[in-house]
Amino acid sequence: MQHTMVPSDRVEHVAVIGRDGMKLGTIERLMLDKVSGTVAYAVIKTGGLFGTHHHYPVQWSALRYDPAQQAFRVELIEDDLRSGPCEFDGDAFDWGDRSQPYAHPNYWSI
Repeated sequence: MQHTMVPSDRVEHVAVIGRDGMKLGTIERLMLDKVSGTVAYAVIKTGGLFGTHHHYPVQWSALRYDPAQQAFRVELIEDDLRSGPCEFDGDAFDWGDRSQPYAHPNYWSI
């Protein structure tokens, strides 16, 4: 039996597929809780026009690895991502500030 551990650098840049089967983007980074030592959420990078990108947080527990596709699956579609917090390339966004709640359950919770 193979183990389930993976180094963080092997998770970054892996594709994320939505519930409709479409590629939403790739994992840009993992956000770790320094106190508990757990992964809180992943930042998903989506492609944009002219090489610009948007970055969206998704709870780590909402992602499930699909070995057949070598990608993570999530019960979201692109519109779901757009309904939550976002960083545009070049923005100064504090990824550690989770004080603002968002309606979708797959974003961070307080």
